[in-house]
Amino acid sequence: MEEKSTSSETSLRKSTISTIIVMGSTFLSRLLGFVRIAVIGAIFGTSGSADVLNAVFTIPNNLRKLLAEGAFSSAFIPVFSSALVKEPSGENPGNIVRNIISFQLVILVPLCLLSVVFAKPLMNHVFLEFRDPELLNLSISLFRWFISYILLISISSVLMGILNVHGKFFIPAFAPIFFSVAVITSILILHRIMGVFSMAVGVLSGGLLQIVFQLPLFRKLGYDFKPNFSFGNEYFKRIIRQWIPVLATASVFAVNQQIAVRFATGLTEGSTSALQYALVFFQLPFGIFSVSLTTVLFPRMSRQAASGDILGLRDTLQYGLRSLLVFLIPSSLFLIVLGKEIISVAMFRGEFTLEDTLLTSRVLFGYSLGLFSIGGFNFTQRFFYSLGEYRPTFYMALTVCVVDIILSIWLKETSLHVVGLALANTISFSLGFLLMIIIARKRLGHIEGRKILNTAFKIFVSAIPSIIFILGYLRITGDWWKSVSSIRSFSLLLGCGGGAILILIAMYYVTGVEMIGKLLSRRSDNVK
Repeated sequence: MEEKSTSSETSLRKSTISTIIVMGSTFLSRLLGFVRIAVIGAIFGTSGSADVLNAVFTIPNNLRKLLAEGAFSSAFIPVFSSALVKEPSGENPGNIVRNIISFQLVILVPLCLLSVVFAKPLMNHVFLEFRDPELLNLSISLFRWFISYILLISISSVLMGILNVHGKFFIPAFAPIFFSVAVITSILILHRIMGVFSMAVGVLSGGLLQIVFQLPLFRKLGYDFKPNFSFGNEYFKRIIRQWIPVLATASVFAVNQQIAVRFATGLTEGSTSALQYALVFFQLPFGIFSVSLTTVLFPRMSRQAASGDILGLRDTLQYGLRSLLVFLIPSSLFLIVLGKEIISVAMFRGEFTLEDTLLTSRVLFGYSLGLFSIGGFNFTQRFFYSLGEYRPTFYMALTVCVVDIILSIWLKETSLHVVGLALANTISFSLGFLLMIIIARKRLGHIEGRKILNTAFKIFVSAIPSIIFILGYLRITGDWWKSVSSIRSFSLLLGCGGGAILILIAMYYVTGVEMIGKLLSRRSDNVK
């Protein structure tokens, strides 16, 4: 029993190190994402064309979550993990990969072609509600460019999933950096000639570069792109059987997000851009911490489920939830108290004005309140996927979607306007996460709620000095964020954020927060 406990601790410690590596790569990627959005904001602002750009790009981005790294990966990774456990060096894993890539070509190539042909009715009657005919025509043309991105990112996501299952996390986490670099470069060089279409060139180039960057390691592991349209492989059939219910769940969220964008396009000019810009800032901590942690722990939960290790699965779920608390609660608080300053430094220049900064910060406030709930919902969803249980996640997704739409219809008509859409999202996901935890507890028989609550208490105690420091710092330094972004404003933000983070880490050490302890324990083991 003691050996099992030691083995579990060692495994979790390794997961911690892998998570930190992925977080580091993701941080660089998200940092460039900030630069990308700052460039878009500076050049296009929150104008009508910027609204079109942001609204249209959400369409292939949402499809990506269904056909690529979201739903498809959630179905693919557990089955592929099982195949590797049973046949570490067998032929089946290679055949699964060929089947998957061939299947994506069969589905996505016709989808892209049909989307190009029927772009006008799709924009007019399904996705958007721009009242200005000029903006509507621009959205149709831009959609015909953007839609091909779904094919490139789907193939890239399969490569990411394969490498992650093999325990290779750095290369897949680093690949998105090429996407941001391509978009930034294209906009800076081509925007005077091509306008908003310069981003389309960057998006397609970036999607291709993500594939190319992962190819050497993919081939080194023994895989190839040879087409295999013989879909009789039992593992492939299992993936499709699991993908369909996951697709149903993910479709609910995709429809929900697209409805939010549609609602935003019907509000005042700039609402759609403010919504999308706020999401980029929200996605920084969410991507670095929540997505990174899920990326590392989902294959682990899948292996534990495949081998029937329910106790280990429960430990991983609890460890994941406590780790999300450690990272996401302080991130949420920092975004709430520093939102205006962060957005100002990142975007207040060119066509992006002080009014745009204030609107975007209010939307970010609405999203930030639900940072932990959304991260926890996403992680708990993967727990059920690892068990091959899809009904609970579908019902919870449907519940979240219905509550979100009802609240959005009401709140967008109040004085909150576009901020109401963000608050509706937060409230609905918080309800969904609570229900998911109740169901997970019934499935496992027991979840150590005291440990999770104890971690949450330590985190809130640790965060108090950081928040006091931020508020005092801002009071002393004044309203510097109301001026156009400069080296001075960047330095002031860096001093404020850096000081708050150092205080938080010190408090985590004093209060004995688990993540710090595991890292120190790992260092101690290495010294021995």
